[in-house]
Amino acid sequence: MNGGFYVIDKEAQRGSTRDYSYNKLKMKILNLELEPGTKISEKEIADEFNVSRTPVREAFMKLAQEELLDIIPQSGTIVSRINLDYVEEGRFIREKIEKEIVMLACKDFPDDYLFRLETNLALQELCIGKNNFYQLYELDEEFHRILFSGVGKVRTWKMLQLLNSHFNRLRLLRLSKDSNWESIISQHKLIYQLIIEKKPEEASHMMERHLQMAVFEKEMLKEKYPHYFI
Repeated sequence: MNGGFYVIDKEAQRGSTRDYSYNKLKMKILNLELEPGTKISEKEIADEFNVSRTPVREAFMKLAQEELLDIIPQSGTIVSRINLDYVEEGRFIREKIEKEIVMLACKDFPDDYLFRLETNLALQELCIGKNNFYQLYELDEEFHRILFSGVGKVRTWKMLQLLNSHFNRLRLLRLSKDSNWESIISQHKLIYQLIIEKKPEEASHMMERHLQMAVFEKEMLKEKYPHYFI
């Protein structure tokens, strides 16, 4: 405060606008509001979000690093198409790590985290019939994030997220086009039950099956939506 007036921290304000632009644009890409292959510009996004072009430009750069945007000199910026090689690489890394995570959870998992899993599963059930695929995706992500948090591996989860942008987009595409959500929720319930029963080997096997679901469906999705893929 200076002379009775608040001094606005311009850097903090810009950072907030940058984060807002990044998070909103990323959500529009992930939930397929901006489909793979869509050409976008800093100006149109800045106008839509009612912000200046600087935070949008920074958001573009960050999303390009996450392989969600392709910035092509003298051509423009497009929402990147889904690369199935990247999908498989992300899924492979996540499967290997998360099998170990769930085994750790079977050995020692705090009661408050078990309650969070149980609450999460109840909310997943509410998504059935509501046709809100993005909400189910968010709850799916939260279910797995709770597992990592419960065994003290939050940084590992964050690292995986940087490698899984294409895998996550395939999962969202599957959820948006397929109403067979019951099988996903059923597997989550089984994983939860095996943690309670402290059966690490069975839980690891179920996690492997769970994360391989996308493998069996990716070719079908590519055939049905070829313009979404490289």
